[in-house]
Amino acid sequence: MKIVFYSLILNNHQANVADELWELTSHNYCFVELANMQGEHRKGDTHNYGDRPYLLRAWESEETRERAMELARTADVCVFSGVQALPFQRERLKLGLLSFDMSERWLKRGLVNLFSPAIFKMFLAYYLGGWKHKPLYKLCCSAFAADDHRKLGMYRGRCFKWGYFTRVGKIDAEALLHESNADSTPLIWCARYLKWKHPELPLLLAARLKADGYRFTLDMYGSGEYEPAARRMAESLGVTDVVRFVGNKPNDELLADMRRHSIFLFTSDRNEGWGAVANESMACGCVLVAADAIGSTPYLIKDGITGLSFRSSRTSCSFNNPDKEALDSLCEKVKWLLDNPDEMSKIRSHSIKQMQELYNPRTAAERLLTLIDCLQKDSETGFTDGPCSIA
Repeated sequence: MKIVFYSLILNNHQANVADELWELTSHNYCFVELANMQGEHRKGDTHNYGDRPYLLRAWESEETRERAMELARTADVCVFSGVQALPFQRERLKLGLLSFDMSERWLKRGLVNLFSPAIFKMFLAYYLGGWKHKPLYKLCCSAFAADDHRKLGMYRGRCFKWGYFTRVGKIDAEALLHESNADSTPLIWCARYLKWKHPELPLLLAARLKADGYRFTLDMYGSGEYEPAARRMAESLGVTDVVRFVGNKPNDELLADMRRHSIFLFTSDRNEGWGAVANESMACGCVLVAADAIGSTPYLIKDGITGLSFRSSRTSCSFNNPDKEALDSLCEKVKWLLDNPDEMSKIRSHSIKQMQELYNPRTAAERLLTLIDCLQKDSETGFTDGPCSIA
């Protein structure tokens, strides 16, 4: 069976599952890269994936583009991601061949997103191409994607859970918990310092925790536009003794640092489509405390079992106008963890187990192959949770 993925760029969000599919299909897999992109689309990853044997760069020449088009016509299964894949997707669906569309949520700002040129083109292609009558299914890289499409009358009964799948190393959960510092609980935040990442929330949390006498430290990783404002806020709140600004680190070093922390604070608002840092932190044994509007939160977190979710900040809020309800919710969840260390240890163990058994590249790739086989045979997968279960 030949499987082909069409996506903007091969980066660390895509390569892990791609590697597994290459092996599981006995090298009958191809990843078609649609653009020569740098910067943000590499998601902070500096690794060069150009040596992957399954990579076809459609942007390199007219010849490689035509090869990609021929694959769209002849492959057993194709997965399309983004507006750049539309020419290939249209060609394939004219032939009525088994396909998947893969995306994060469309309506981050509500129905106004339909006026986005890219989304509007995809919306029109679905309806004008009669795609609801074709063997086309949706892989949802956000817990909110299926509902967004239902509102638009799209992919009804054809949405499956998907996401981004980071590498999951073997970690001895008992040994990790035994090494934890009982005198002071280490918290970590890691993101670009952008408005919609809400770096003000962990700093305001630190001020409340310090005022209430909790023993903790907070390490903040990353850089960006709002880092100077964050440093000024830390000084004005008087928390520079418990908050450390670490800056950027290579991914391997960051993952090693995550393993030395107990709680990961994920404070983005609904603009966070997925957030692969959620996977990484859970796999490293942190309790993920994540805003409930982040795309990965409802998939990854069973509240109180594999993590904790709190009320997301409104998109209009930032340093000069923090969201008090979001802050109250965040503080409530973190204080509960600090007050209940045994429960925190249980959640850390459960989160490690979930990542090792369910949300990892190997399991995702195996389940996708099972889903494809079941769709071809018109049978049920039996998956009730995790990748390729019904969204």
